[in-house]
Amino acid sequence: MLSNLASARLSRQTEQVPQPTRAQTARERVRSELTSEIKDAARRQLAAEGAAALSLRAVARDLGMVSSALYRYFPSRDALLTALIIDAYASLGSAAEQAEAAVRGRDVLSRWMAVGRAVRLWALTNPHEYALVFGSPVPGYAAPQDTVVQASRVPALLSALMPAVMAGGAYGPAGRAEGRVAVPRRVHRALAPVRETLPAMVPDDLVVAGLMAWTYLFGAVSFEVFGHRTGVISDPGAFFEFELLRIAELLGLVG
Repeated sequence: MLSNLASARLSRQTEQVPQPTRAQTARERVRSELTSEIKDAARRQLAAEGAAALSLRAVARDLGMVSSALYRYFPSRDALLTALIIDAYASLGSAAEQAEAAVRGRDVLSRWMAVGRAVRLWALTNPHEYALVFGSPVPGYAAPQDTVVQASRVPALLSALMPAVMAGGAYGPAGRAEGRVAVPRRVHRALAPVRETLPAMVPDDLVVAGLMAWTYLFGAVSFEVFGHRTGVISDPGAFFEFELLRIAELLGLVG
């Protein structure tokens, strides 16, 4: 559902083509291990200070390194932020994909619920990484194109539900056709980037419903992660389960 989801999918397919493997050299292993240690130290700093305060010098101090050595791995704060963002999106994407794959042979509602639960669980388990990618923008930082492929993974799962909704008849003559809403021409044009990723048979109002479901899902999770439901909902898990169901029903994702 991102504007360049189609190109992101193509990139992912290219990445998934098996490549010849070779044993890492000792230098490569050391570099890989130290890169992981740097990112772990940066995540600790995210948890303590927030993304806006991320500093290569502070990360270097945490690791007992001189900052000049750290720059050989990440030439700038933005490069380190980008690596952390890509890792966060990849981890979230993997969690959602595994959950959806476990119920892929079932109905659309089961798949939607599985993705929603996985997103919430990942966010609650990794609140600082969730805040990095879905919280306030980091002043002075603009995410590069490198982040798009991983950022597209959850939207791609939700996009895949749209043809399944059609195949299940929820928007066909025997389903909710009488409840469909005419989409204004201006909105139709606005949907063009998303429409490129979907079969032509998926109507505009269903595309809109899918985008709204995506927004509602992450809005609900963000409210919980950032504490906006504290003192309002006594059992967030039970409420979220019912919320997912109601979102699917209200938007016509299930018959």
